[in-house]
Amino acid sequence: MAILEKIFKLAVEHNASDIHISPGEPFIFRKTGRLIRLKSQKLTPEQSRQCIFEVLTKEQQELLSENLQLDFALEIEGLARFRGSAMMHNRGFSSVFRVVPLGVPTLEQLGHPDTVRKSLDNHQGLILVTGPTGMGKSTTLAAMVDYLNTNRAHHVLTVEDPIEFVHPLKKGAINQRQLGKETLSYANALKGALRQDPDVIVVGELRDLETISLAMSASETGHLVIGTLATSSAHKTVDKIIDSYSPEEQNQIRAMLGETLKAVITQRLIPGIKGDKMELACEILLGTLSLANLVRDNKTFQIPSLMQTGRSSGMKLMDDSILELYQEEKISLDAALAFAENKAVFEKFKKPQKVATKK
Repeated sequence: MAILEKIFKLAVEHNASDIHISPGEPFIFRKTGRLIRLKSQKLTPEQSRQCIFEVLTKEQQELLSENLQLDFALEIEGLARFRGSAMMHNRGFSSVFRVVPLGVPTLEQLGHPDTVRKSLDNHQGLILVTGPTGMGKSTTLAAMVDYLNTNRAHHVLTVEDPIEFVHPLKKGAINQRQLGKETLSYANALKGALRQDPDVIVVGELRDLETISLAMSASETGHLVIGTLATSSAHKTVDKIIDSYSPEEQNQIRAMLGETLKAVITQRLIPGIKGDKMELACEILLGTLSLANLVRDNKTFQIPSLMQTGRSSGMKLMDDSILELYQEEKISLDAALAFAENKAVFEKFKKPQKVATKK
């Protein structure tokens, strides 16, 4: 693993978030959202395959050869953990490695407001961390687990694909299960979890109806369930869960979801103004009686208005969070415009262009 160890070390030193290995390309890093090609030779298909296969166990090599794709994790002692996703494409085997720091960051270090921490004081219900792929949902999940592990004598059971952050034993008891290794599926793990005396169940991804249904049932029967969904806003998250069910079941699900939903945290990572880090923009929807009524009455389109009027209780719209980052000079106007929902909010900050006058 001599070649990849050097590449991994270089990635950590340069604060890269991802490493790309692909035939016909040099090694590529992603840093602050941008792809950067290293000044190395382009990899041949055989070199790319060798780089990937040398970090896999024999069993993983067989699975990759058979299924033509594989998710896995590995750790280099004293450096970092890496979440890998390997695949076969038209030029050969390629892989992307996400850099996972050895230490678990806190919610404060990630830039989450105090409202997110307070949502974890709920002893039952459903908390969802949402956002597009690559926006730090897994890291936020890990920070939540670390907060509970540090401050609560709880039994926390996680189901992940794969395990990224490894949690040491602190005040609580942590059991981490990896898909395909310690459990066959999210649904299988959740069925067993209810008989394993958990206080908190963490689901890496609510990816299908069965997993969503089991998570909802667990949150309704006295457990705090935390999970992720790949949705772009709080109200779209609520709609996606309801739409997962058949029309005949949706009225019942609306009532159940309205009662159990405690928070939806939607996040986006925006390149910082100095180009050396990503800044977190965060939309927060909190479970209230008003929210429960909107969900039950099929008026989820009114959720953004509810969030606007609920600012005093800690709710926040995505554009408000982006505006705060811009006004604090943490992100540029161009970055704010690129990520904003309502771009008109930021258009007014543009400086008027000077019109050239003829002499």
